[in-house]
Amino acid sequence: MSTVVVPEPSASPPPRGDRTLGRRRRMVPYALLAPGGLLLFFGFILPLILVVITSLQSGGLLSGGFRFTWAFENYPDVLSKYYPNYVRSLAYAGIATTIAILLAYPMAYWIAFYGGRWKSTLFLMILVPFFVSFVIRTVQWKFILGDQGLLLGPLKNLGVIPDNFRILASPLAVIAGITYNFLPFTALPLYVSLERIDRRLVEAAKDLYATRFEAFRKVVLPLSFPGVFAAVILTFVPATGDYINSEVLGSSHTFMVGQVIQGKFLHENQYPDAAALSVILMIGMLVLALAYAKVLGTEDDALAAAAAA
Repeated sequence: MSTVVVPEPSASPPPRGDRTLGRRRRMVPYALLAPGGLLLFFGFILPLILVVITSLQSGGLLSGGFRFTWAFENYPDVLSKYYPNYVRSLAYAGIATTIAILLAYPMAYWIAFYGGRWKSTLFLMILVPFFVSFVIRTVQWKFILGDQGLLLGPLKNLGVIPDNFRILASPLAVIAGITYNFLPFTALPLYVSLERIDRRLVEAAKDLYATRFEAFRKVVLPLSFPGVFAAVILTFVPATGDYINSEVLGSSHTFMVGQVIQGKFLHENQYPDAAALSVILMIGMLVLALAYAKVLGTEDDALAAAAAA
């Protein structure tokens, strides 16, 4: 006896209107990403490609213009000439970042834990001076730190310091300016990280007979590491490429690599050298940031460290 197989009815395709609606829904995320993606491409990726291409050019404005010749020798040439400026920039930025962390962390900690209903107001007081132009604030530091300025003038008149003592045109003035100008970049991520810490964890540590300092060291500090990481990156990276503070508050002995790049782009018209200096600085910052992230770890590592402590 033969078996008759009855074919299953084939599923009818969805109506055309449903297919169109499904395609539109799938396109929504890409449409939302398009403005930011275009801005990222034209504002970062494309200029970066042009800088790399420029760094591999040779020639000059007076010798027929610049030509793309895969001139990789530009990199060791500028590095051998200007490595002291790189070292100086890293040193100034590192010292300024360290001072900014030491200044901003206690402020952010106190506001986050003890500010109460005045948290927003207190934190805004830190940010208000930085609504003024970066250049104006730096120039004001020149008046404050001047030889007869608001700081040194009265001290010299009182005989506390000698008349030939000065701060301007020194590494101290440049580092002070960098620290002041980039302090908000340090305070903001620290405050956000400290504000997110669950207060019950601190109370639990105290219930386990931990002192206030032990609760801070074993709970608060490890959990704030992501904020410390963000603060260091947001402060150190732009501070390394800064040239305004060194230009206004320093001298020829405090030239940072940002000043060299700016001079070669705008005054000397040595575009390949300036581009090569920029690429080296960018790669160096990327390597240092990745190494720092590897050492400090992620937020999960901070939670594990707090739990282990």
